[in-house]
Amino acid sequence: MRLGIFGGTFDPVHYGHLLLAESCREQLALDSVWFMPAAAPPHKQKVALAPASARIDMLKLAIGGQQNFEVCPYEVERGGVSYTVETLEHFLAEDSARELFFLMGADSLRDLHTWRSPERICQLAIPVFVTRTLSDPAKKQVDYSLLEGFVEPARLEVIRQHRVDMPRIDLSSTDIRRRVGEGRSIRYQTPRAVERYIETVGLYRESESA
Repeated sequence: MRLGIFGGTFDPVHYGHLLLAESCREQLALDSVWFMPAAAPPHKQKVALAPASARIDMLKLAIGGQQNFEVCPYEVERGGVSYTVETLEHFLAEDSARELFFLMGADSLRDLHTWRSPERICQLAIPVFVTRTLSDPAKKQVDYSLLEGFVEPARLEVIRQHRVDMPRIDLSSTDIRRRVGEGRSIRYQTPRAVERYIETVGLYRESESA
């Protein structure tokens, strides 16, 4: 099974997340993509997140009807700080036949060396770096040399071969939360079902400064 793991806070999920997942599914011929909301990301431990139950509900609403997408609550159910290396080890121990692909934006490449056991992450799964523009070839370059300090050459070449391109879409969860707090429209930035959920539950009512 070719399984894509897409982690994040998804606070809230938006069309940029969905397009990234679909681009990876199509271009890498993935059997399934699991959206995995984090309980407490290491780099966002001081950031107040919407309740995990709400983030899971919004993800389920967003992917409804796409049979190749699933919401994986593993990190939320485990609780505590979510470390990617531990999650990937769990999924492989659960089913060693899985071929794992860890999906992320290309901008995450420069920070990967700061994650826990980045060399192990690259052994357990193929990190897929997604470039967010198709119009300018110069902007599609990914600096894989940043991985040379902890990834063997043969593995690095495999990682290079699994880069994914997606149309540029400038959406952010931070901006969506801010717009809701300011009473502005978020129509067409997130699925309508997610928009209605935010309205009904009353999420993000207070404007944020970041």
